[in-house]
Order: sequence, then C-alpha cells, then structure tokens
Amino acid sequence: MVNAFTIELDDWAHGLLGGETPITSRVVGNVERMLALLERHNVKATFFALGKVCEKFPELLPRVAACGHEIASHGYGHDLVYSMTPESFREDVRRSVDLIGEQTGAAPVGYRAPAFSITRQSLWAGPILAELGFKYSSSIFPIRGSRYGIAGAPAFPFNWEDWLTAGEAGVPAAVGKPEARSPKPDLIEFPMTTLAFAGRRWPVCGGGYLRLLPACFLKAAVRQAHRQGQPAVVYMHPYELDVCEVSELERAGWRFGRKTALTQSLFRCFIRRRLADIFRTFKFAPMREVLGV
Repeated sequence: MVNAFTIELDDWAHGLLGGETPITSRVVGNVERMLALLERHNVKATFFALGKVCEKFPELLPRVAACGHEIASHGYGHDLVYSMTPESFREDVRRSVDLIGEQTGAAPVGYRAPAFSITRQSLWAGPILAELGFKYSSSIFPIRGSRYGIAGAPAFPFNWEDWLTAGEAGVPAAVGKPEARSPKPDLIEFPMTTLAFAGRRWPVCGGGYLRLLPACFLKAAVRQAHRQGQPAVVYMHPYELDVCEVSELERAGWRFGRKTALTQSLFRCFIRRRLADIFRTFKFAPMREVLGV
C-alpha cells in the first residue's frame, strides 16, 4: 500500500503567530533541508505551497518542482477558511493558483486549507474548489477538535458530491441540496489519517503529533488504514527540521508565550530519525499519484 507524504510549505512564525507576522528567510533553508532528506530516502511528496511565502521567495517552487515533487495549493495568506466569506476564499485560492502557475508553468490540482480549517462552518469551500478546477482536497480532520475537525466525517478518501448529497456531518441544507451548488463538487477529499481508539478518532500522523507522540501511534494508524484497504497520509512542515528556530527567534527579540516556545520546539531534534524510520517502514508517493488524479 502506497501512502501520501505531504509537506505544508509555510514559515513557522507567519503561520503560527499570525498573518501580519513577517515571513522569515529561514523558510528557504528549511525547504532545502526537507528536499535533501526526501532525496536521501528516495521519497517523492506533495508540497502544499503558501502563496505569500512563494511570492517572497520565488526560487522555492521551481526548486521543489525540479526535484520531482508535486506542487499543490495551501492558499495565499494562511487565513482560516471558516473565518472567510465564500468570496474572499475564492479570491485567496485563485490568487495562489495564479502564482503557482506563473512560477511552475502548471496549475495545481490539490488544495489543503490552512490549519485544516474546512469545518462544519465552511463546507461551502468544497464546491468552490471544484469550480476553480481542483481535483482533490486534503483539508478535513475527521476528529472532534477545538480548533478544527469534523467528527463523523469519513475517515478515508471520499467524493464531496456523494458526501454532501447524503447530508453527512450536519451539512447545512443550502449546501447539501445539489441544485444549490454550481458546479457539483466532483472533488475527492483525502482526510487526515487518524487512529481509531476507545470510540474516537485521534490525530497522530503529522505536525506536532508526529513530534510529541511516540512513533508507534503513527505506525498503528497507518497499519489500521491498510487493514481496511486504504492509504494513509502523513504531513509535516519544513520548519520542523529547524531545531534551533524558536530559541534563536526568541533571542532575536521575537515575543511569544513560554507554552508556545516549548510545544513548538520540543523534540524537533528527533524528527530526522523518526522520518527515516517511517520511510523505511512504509511506502510513500505524492498525493496526486496515490489518488490517481
């Protein structure tokens, strides 16, 4: 079973501290670290590129594409989808599509919402992505969470049109009626892989969960998916390879809480070793290849 390995190409400070935070040049070195690691283990991945970052550093996307990785959209400004209007969301995503096309010569077919912010409040986003020409999204966490997640959403790849027509996950009536949508969202959703345990689904396969939890949880989730004949998806950010980033920014005068500093820097030093283990254990490919779109 081949799984999808995905990277959210954004800058830690900008993504975590807010959209007005300057994008730092550290992202360039972090992407180079990420590319070197993937090459060492012969892994091809999908990079969900944030428009603002690639606009500031236009050399990044051509470099990633030249290494044979898929380029997908992470939106333009890292705004949370559920905090936007449908019109502002459409413009944000279209802007990222145009930028990716200009820098790589090809339009992206995949999208991931910043902070997995397609929730019950923003299910209108799926039809808009289909309208803009996307073939797949990887934006939903099928968990019960405080910041993101849709409890009861399908745990494995599904078609948006079928899901909305069926009225799953409390779909609002105006969104759920096929005649209210144009065009119909012929869009695949590849939800984040979770571990089913004790009657709930738990996030374990990427980001902070990949750093802070023992690797056995991720492996258990991937194998659980495989037993059901389904691929898994693992995600991370290039900045998680930057062991000294948080402490160096703090010494440079950046201000953030102690809890943020601790949770965002803890165990970054183990990520390379953990990824090497995961790459030896499972097979990975870009998401577009896994889905066959």
